[in-house]
Amino acid sequence: MADDVLSVEDIHVYRGETYVLQGVSLSVERGEIVALIGANGAGKTSLLRTVSGLLSPRNGRILYKPDKDSEKIDISRIPAEQITALGISHCPEGRGIFSRLTVRENLLVGA
Repeated sequence: MADDVLSVEDIHVYRGETYVLQGVSLSVERGEIVALIGANGAGKTSLLRTVSGLLSPRNGRILYKPDKDSEKIDISRIPAEQITALGISHCPEGRGIFSRLTVRENLLVGA
């Protein structure tokens, strides 16, 4: 993985007592486009909420490399507002957004 910008390594996440992500790993290379596909309840949203800091993994880690020349940062346990400042944000689908604003404007409001 020569230039992965995001690495999710063996994360385990609970929502209350429910074990929602069990040993999930993936990487995203710089310039790559990735889609998460799965049935309802498969953990897609939980994974994205964990990457953006809205949920915390019990085990594993999430590494982020903001640009080509920087070192990887472990963002697994830092607050969502710090993750947003690094350039990662979560925009929920169809809910909790301002419909008259662009995606960019909604993300800036959340930041």
